[in-house]
Order: sequence, then C-alpha cells, then structure tokens
Amino acid sequence: MEPAVRPKRKIRIRIVPVVGYILVALALAWFFEVQATTTIILVRHADVDEGVPLASDPSLNARGQRRAELLADFLADVDVVASVDAIYATTSKRTQQTAAPLADRIGQKLNIDDPYRVERFVRRVIRDRRGKITLIVADADAIAPLIDELHGSKHLPAFEPGDAGELYVVTIPYYGKVKTLRFDYGEPAEQIDAHADATSAVSPSP
Repeated sequence: MEPAVRPKRKIRIRIVPVVGYILVALALAWFFEVQATTTIILVRHADVDEGVPLASDPSLNARGQRRAELLADFLADVDVVASVDAIYATTSKRTQQTAAPLADRIGQKLNIDDPYRVERFVRRVIRDRRGKITLIVADADAIAPLIDELHGSKHLPAFEPGDAGELYVVTIPYYGKVKTLRFDYGEPAEQIDAHADATSAVSPSP
C-alpha cells in the first residue's frame, strides 16, 4: 500500500497561516520604521535692549548677536547627517537676525510666517516639513501655544527675562506619543574690552 499523504497536507495547511502572520508582522514593522519622525525646534529671539518696546521692531543688541552665533554653533550639526532642514522666523528683525547666522552657515533661506495664527501655521509646517527637522524662531509668548498645538507639553513654564538661551524640541513620531524636550544652549561670552587690555599690557610695573 502507498503511504498516506493526508498528515503532510495538514502540516502544510497549518504552516500557511503562521507564515502569513509573520509576513504581516514584518510588513507592519517595516512600515512604521520607515515613517520618519518630525522634529520641531522652537527658540525665542535673542537679546534686545531692555526697555525698548518690541512694537518698535528693535534689532538685536551686541549680546543678542553673539547669542545668535552661539545658537548657530549649537544647531549647525544637530543631525549626524546635516543640520536643520528648514528655518522659520517672523516678520520682526529680532527673530530674523537670531536665525540668520545658522541660515547663512547651512545655506538655508528663512521662511517668514506668522506663528500667532497657531492652527494655520502648525498645519502648514507639519504638511511641508513632515519627517524633517525644522527650527522656528519666534517671540517668547508664541512658543507655548505652538507646542500645545503640536500636542506637546501643556505645562510649559513661562519665559523669564534671563531665559533667552532656552530651546525646546518637540518630536512627533508617525505613531506614538509626542515628546517635548528642553535644552539650554548656553550664554554668550562677555565681550572683552580690547582697549582696557591693551592699556594694562603697556602699563609699567610698580
């Protein structure tokens, strides 16, 4: 008599759904892996002279200019491959001058927009910069509403006068929880009085 083949068919039938589940699981894992995370970096404008109303559209003072260079140092190599992919600023000189050193270094143009139109602005950034790293430079009071709209932290502390070096990073994965990170990119070095140094250098010893 010929051997029965029915048991082999049963084994084969049982293997088919298992292989199917594995393939589906691998396909889903690959799909979520290739969906890049969107990263939004938010920072307030650098220093302007105290007492000058912002409505007058002041420029950065000397300390603010040094801080803008420090921000560029901090973000120029923020990604292991390159720097940020897009930079947004407002119509004010202080935000554009804060973003300009980084834009110049990495060859990016500034995108000028209105962050106070929160829903529209966030929708546009997410649509145009999905999966990218984007820097937004704005006034301090615009940052918390933007982070809230991005579904980041709802408990952002208010900016204090000395918090010009604070920087927030909101990471938005394709699937999962949005995270908000806070960093301090440092304080600019105080400017050295070259004339005073030269005078002390030539002063006779007692």
